[in-house]
Amino acid sequence: MSSFSVTAVNRLDVWLMQVTPPANTNGFRRFCWEFWFFGLKQARACLFVALFFASVLLVPRAGLLGIPRYDVLLILALLIQYWMVWSKLETVDELKAICLFHLVGFALEVFKTSGTIQSWSYPDFAYTKVFGVPLFAGFMYAAVGSYIIQSWRLMQQRVAHHPPYWMAVLVALLIYANFFSHHYIGDYRWYIAAATLGLYARTVVYFTPLDRERSMPLLLGFVLVGFFIWLAENISTFMGLWSYPNQLGAWSVVHLGKWSSWSLLVIMTFTIVAQLKYVKQRIDVPR
Repeated sequence: MSSFSVTAVNRLDVWLMQVTPPANTNGFRRFCWEFWFFGLKQARACLFVALFFASVLLVPRAGLLGIPRYDVLLILALLIQYWMVWSKLETVDELKAICLFHLVGFALEVFKTSGTIQSWSYPDFAYTKVFGVPLFAGFMYAAVGSYIIQSWRLMQQRVAHHPPYWMAVLVALLIYANFFSHHYIGDYRWYIAAATLGLYARTVVYFTPLDRERSMPLLLGFVLVGFFIWLAENISTFMGLWSYPNQLGAWSVVHLGKWSSWSLLVIMTFTIVAQLKYVKQRIDVPR
């Protein structure tokens, strides 16, 4: 992408973070202003997600120029990621965190699509498939990390009453482990969710949609992000990017239970983002 596009995005970011409503804006009018700019900032934070899923929607299932679709999507994802770092929309440290999301997600994909598990499958051919999983798949998880990083900056977020980091990391590890272990020793998702509810019960995220700081429970934020990922998953399976066993004959809505899985994954992703130095500075852990 051109330097013009970079300048345009940077100017948009500055405007979004400095704009103020008209004087004497109160009541319902202020709510509308704040809600509008909350939506604008969230849409901007989804830049990587939007570009990636635009690629998903636009690349034909047959591929392009003789290149299979999954391989085209990998090339496009790499170009988008390179542009995000080159344009300084993401830093090298943020890229390292995003690469970790990619690796964590890809390992989960390999397990879930393996012959003994087969929770879902990637039916199309690709040169860049490893253990039956196309390499672009990890970018779907990386996109979640990119969104959280961008939203943190644009919304000028901070967190109060965050649990001790060792507890947060332990819960994140349990969440990730359960994605694997529930195939063998039972699904303990709701027990982990209950523990997470207690751990983050007092945690509040503060954010600035316009010119005033607002707040909401951090757990609510996790659930909302999980819901929108679930919607994106429905679009992806409808486009045939991957398929669950019950979608092989004809497409059907992804089971609502996946919403809880995605919400838990968002908690794990946020725990990784929270290790970034500039994020950690704006997280209050009571002593």
